[in-house]
Amino acid sequence: MTPPVLLCEFSVSFWIPAAVLVAALAIKLPTIIRLWRDPLLRTVGTLLLLACAVFVFSAPSTVALVNRLTGVPNISAPWCYSLITALCANGLLLLMTWRNGPCGRPAGTRRARRWVLSVYSGVIVALWVLFALADAPVERLRDLDTYYANTPFIREGILLYLLAHAVACLVSSRLIRAWVRLPGLDAWLRRGLRLLGAGYALDLAYSAAKLTAVGARWAGRNADWLSTDLAPAVAAVAAILVAAGFVLPHAGQYLRDRWRVRLAHCELRPLYRLLRSVSGAGLPFVLRATPELRLTRRETFIRDVLLPLARRIDAGLCGRAYDAALGLGHPPERARALAAAVCVLDAVETGSGARPGPGGGGADTAGLLREIGAVSRALRKPADIEAVRARVAGGRVETRV
Repeated sequence: MTPPVLLCEFSVSFWIPAAVLVAALAIKLPTIIRLWRDPLLRTVGTLLLLACAVFVFSAPSTVALVNRLTGVPNISAPWCYSLITALCANGLLLLMTWRNGPCGRPAGTRRARRWVLSVYSGVIVALWVLFALADAPVERLRDLDTYYANTPFIREGILLYLLAHAVACLVSSRLIRAWVRLPGLDAWLRRGLRLLGAGYALDLAYSAAKLTAVGARWAGRNADWLSTDLAPAVAAVAAILVAAGFVLPHAGQYLRDRWRVRLAHCELRPLYRLLRSVSGAGLPFVLRATPELRLTRRETFIRDVLLPLARRIDAGLCGRAYDAALGLGHPPERARALAAAVCVLDAVETGSGARPGPGGGGADTAGLLREIGAVSRALRKPADIEAVRARVAGGRVETRV
């Protein structure tokens, strides 16, 4: 099979990337509305909206509808070219704002933004002027770039939007390549930048395919399949990668934070269950509580029960348990957590009527309340705790870490 036939068999619908872009916009929309004053979020929303509009208005059915409603053959061409040019400018603005931040190099960022806005606004105006001067009476739904490649004025408009697109992709790729090499980047941000880099590389391939097809027409040859079959498929994949690149860092950081909250909540379960037996009741279930609220309520409950319980902790036992844990080969941080767990278990088992031992009254209550996560993780290994308790009591138990 020849490349044109093969691409026709596996062509990508314009509506697939449009649907992906709408989904990405829907994910970001609540945050954009809530934090509308944030210029970065506004630019992200505008970029996703423009990218979606490009694929909606570039679909052959939409092209025919716009031409019919306006009564002007091929008026969809400058409209789509303008959307693509605006999308390129918005992508550059977004990368500048994203990388420099709201406070980083404000003067240089403002100058660059003004330059991008002025140049690409001029390109859009020029596209409409050239179309008004051109003579393009035959409606073309898919191959206008190559069909009118030798037509005065519209030829210049086609070349102008393709060059503006290629320059924007080159500059964006350079910004991303320099940014992704910086040390200390967040892992999700680095992944998003790599997706953006791949997307802009494919956008360059789109411009190259279009320019090659137009150049072939200038040379009297026919390579229209590059423009009508290859370029749309490449643009569809590029749009999906760019949308994913902009959304992934925010979505990944959000999911990572949620995972950490849920993990912290689960880590506190052993200590929570132990102290629930002391208080006689646990926390009431709240149906609409967020993960952050559940974690806060569990931490508050544990500290509220630990505070009076800490008064019965034998500080001498804590010291002996710490030495025993070190003797069993545990590192200092793990030994402190095991010693605290042993002391809490001892205080729970002795009951409310018991008094501190000979070394009591000097337990590190603040440290215990601060390290509830480490103590709860230690309670997950009862064999280690029993080994420490047995060694404190004078036994000899093998280390079980």
